[in-house]
Amino acid sequence: MAANGSHQAFTPEDVLQAMVTMRGGDTDKKKRAHEYLESFQKSTAAWTITISVLQSQAEAEAKLFAATTLRGKIVYDLSTQVSPGELTAVRTQILSLLKQYASGPRPIRVQLCVCLATLAIQMRDWKDVLPVVVNSLGNDVESHACILDFLRILPEEVTEGRKITLTEEELSQRTSELLGDNATQVVQLLINYAQSSPAAATNPQLLECITSWLREVPVSDIVGSPLLDVIFHALENDNSFQAAAECLSTMVRETRDVDDNIDTIQVLLPKIIGLQPRIQKVVEEEDTEAYKSLTRLLADAGIAWVVAIAREPAHFRPIIEAILECAARDKERDVIEYTFDFWYELKQYIVLDIYIQARTELFDVYAKLVDVLFSHLEYPESESGNEKDLFDGDREAEEKFREFRHHMGDTLKDACEVMGVTECLTKVLDSIKLWTQKYASMANGTSVPHWQKLEAPLFSLRAMGRMVDKDESIVLPQVMPLLVQIPSHEKLRFATIMALGRYTEWTAAHPEFLEPQFNYIASSFETDSKEVVRAAAMSMKYFCADCKHLLSQQVLQVQSFYDKVLDTLPEVSQEEVTEGVASLVAVQPKSEIYKLLKLYCDPLVQRLMTKANNAGDEAGKLAVADHLQLITCFVKTVVIMPPTEAGDEDPAVKYWQEVFPVLAKILDGFIDFVPILERVCKCWRYMVIYHRGAMTPLLQDMADKLVSGFATTRQGCFLWVTGAILREFSDDREHVNQAITDSIYTFFEMQATNVLRFLNDLPPKEFPDVMEDFFRLLIDALLYYPQKLIPSPLLGPIFEATFSVLGLEQREPVSATLHFIRDLLMWGGKYPPSSYEHLPGDVVQGLIATVKELLNAKGELLVQRILAGMMITFPRDCFADGSGALLTLFENMPEPTVAWVDRTMRILPPGTVTPVEVDRLMSKIKEKLNVEDAGDLRQIRSILQDFTNTYRRRNIAPRDGLGQLEAGRFRFTG
Repeated sequence: MAANGSHQAFTPEDVLQAMVTMRGGDTDKKKRAHEYLESFQKSTAAWTITISVLQSQAEAEAKLFAATTLRGKIVYDLSTQVSPGELTAVRTQILSLLKQYASGPRPIRVQLCVCLATLAIQMRDWKDVLPVVVNSLGNDVESHACILDFLRILPEEVTEGRKITLTEEELSQRTSELLGDNATQVVQLLINYAQSSPAAATNPQLLECITSWLREVPVSDIVGSPLLDVIFHALENDNSFQAAAECLSTMVRETRDVDDNIDTIQVLLPKIIGLQPRIQKVVEEEDTEAYKSLTRLLADAGIAWVVAIAREPAHFRPIIEAILECAARDKERDVIEYTFDFWYELKQYIVLDIYIQARTELFDVYAKLVDVLFSHLEYPESESGNEKDLFDGDREAEEKFREFRHHMGDTLKDACEVMGVTECLTKVLDSIKLWTQKYASMANGTSVPHWQKLEAPLFSLRAMGRMVDKDESIVLPQVMPLLVQIPSHEKLRFATIMALGRYTEWTAAHPEFLEPQFNYIASSFETDSKEVVRAAAMSMKYFCADCKHLLSQQVLQVQSFYDKVLDTLPEVSQEEVTEGVASLVAVQPKSEIYKLLKLYCDPLVQRLMTKANNAGDEAGKLAVADHLQLITCFVKTVVIMPPTEAGDEDPAVKYWQEVFPVLAKILDGFIDFVPILERVCKCWRYMVIYHRGAMTPLLQDMADKLVSGFATTRQGCFLWVTGAILREFSDDREHVNQAITDSIYTFFEMQATNVLRFLNDLPPKEFPDVMEDFFRLLIDALLYYPQKLIPSPLLGPIFEATFSVLGLEQREPVSATLHFIRDLLMWGGKYPPSSYEHLPGDVVQGLIATVKELLNAKGELLVQRILAGMMITFPRDCFADGSGALLTLFENMPEPTVAWVDRTMRILPPGTVTPVEVDRLMSKIKEKLNVEDAGDLRQIRSILQDFTNTYRRRNIAPRDGLGQLEAGRFRFTG
């Protein structure tokens, strides 16, 4: 076997000892053992050692790790570490091991079956796979289990064949040979096995095997064979029920092209409808797993046949009613979620005009579904009787219920689309009236009987909010007066406030309902419940935003309310209420803006200074940072529209000019506290983004603070604001004169120079966040100032800096750097970015020539760094960006790039990739380059990603087994 470049010595004894160490408690020893075993798994020695461990008397966990390692060897290392002449010997050894482990333990047997299947895919000269395996394993009962495992695994591994280093053509041919050519033979083998004994007919392994081959065998072949009765019979056996249900689910999913499978569907439909009586049985027996499997099967059938259902609702109605019954009987809310997708898919069809008949016929089904959802939306009764903790301390159950309710809310919206909003709202109204008639007279200040039955329709009303048009005038005018009279129970008040907040656009169109609703929200701030107060703050935001014109006359009274409640609210609620009241200020006449900003924000600024003066510890400093966010809310909300004419004073900016020195002082006073720096910079950034040209009077002072702030702290937040200024005051902005543009670019150069200067002293890994911010800034500079940045002396050092950043293993800085590289590479081709359009032609040609000169000098190193990243260090999310950058190089400089990639691949460590694989890669790339179709050229990205993914899996990524070994998760049955 060929060497793979590993010089570490491995012995069976050392490997077994390392496995034992991995399960120990000494962290340092475990780390060394982990590194040792990781190297072992990729070494050539692993071939013989794993086989010797499997043949030895070692403990079962060690053998399973050995089998898992052997699987990885065959998947990743067969082509580089085993010569073609040795493949037959490997096959013989695995068949022998399979015979040895035919009786178990099953986990080891399964791993060996995966080994054999993966080997079969790669041994393209091995044409008689099934006969060899069946004959080698024999005909006893134990061998049958082994053969079934192999048959189940084979199609799964062929489907995963992209892990293996075969070409698409080779893999396609092998798939046809292993699956297509063997399908009939496999079906007959399974029939013979199923008919061999009653135990065989209900063996879950048989059903799993059928499921696996359903992707390769036409479902009609199974339906037309004795296997169909075998599958349905297996549903009668507890041991095989779940496997049979999963098999049937796979079958119905394979018939989703209903026009091509109508005959098969007609055979399956009555048999599946015949399962409906089982629903009540599994519920009564409290067999939750069977209940789940049955519900999934029925829902899968409904989803697969949804087009047929929409065409013939009467014919398929029994299966719809079975799915509804599954949902209705689900008292513990264990299975209803499996039906949600069905109701959604069916809705998608029957709301179409072509299926209006189905919509009419199924109206009553969706009406019943709404009733079912209402009942499931009800909070549970506390077993301990504690109204304050309905889940008796089980926070996980509480969170699950909350999440579950929102999923049900989505299904409620589906029902709304089918039935119509008025009908669904009427159900809410009827539920509220019914509760009022029964229980309202019994409610008092301390107790509200059966409040759950009132809260559920209130939640439903909120969930339907987005479906209700603001012109709805039938039901909501009856509902809204009832809402503000809901008893003062915490859960009911919370649900009412959240519902009112969802209908603020409707209220804006029906102003007669505004005052009682707004007063209800405002009074809720006085309650003792934190949940209610948070809900009130959120709803206040929406009321102020959507009803701002109606409330604008109360802007002075609202300020008094705002000033009164602000300090009593949690941080998030402070922001929400601030966003709301800022909306009221924003719609006031321009002449009033400055005065109102002073009225609302002067107290905020005073609070800010007080907090800053008292910030003696981290909590105090964080309070300052949080309070800055409130000022930012006004900055980004109170914007003069249309913008102030050039030369006129912007009243909002006039006020922010007064506040700027305070913010600058806060910045200086807390220059070593990052959260405050980031909040001040965020505030300034929004000033620039939202007030744009009107910010000109503040630019110089802001730029000075940004330059000195970055030089002192090296924090990326100063680069955020720099980027915003760069964008808003670039050459192509009409409101900017040339002198300002030039000074802004000079300001950018100062920031860039500072970054490059400190990069000379410290590596990028010390400041990954700053690297991300720096390259995002450079993206803006390249977009808006290409004629200045590309010829600049800074471009060379910037390009050099990319090489260091590409070695990081964090997604954000690498992604930003690759985006910058791609944008820069675009200037090296025939068609530079659209940002050149305002530049003279000779300038554009000069920029193209400069970038090409840079690439001629540094292109090969860039290719090496990108390929190294894709093969070794890049986070997975960066692969597409890396291959995209290389594709741009291929498009703009094809011949040099081919040479650079070829040479890079030839210097990879011996044993990690074969010359044949490199030749094959380069041949594919050259083939695509020689085709004029741009679509073929873009396939180079996929080719590079496939190759680098294979390299990484083989040589870099950890192999399977180590994690389970360390966690002690290997378990054995059979």
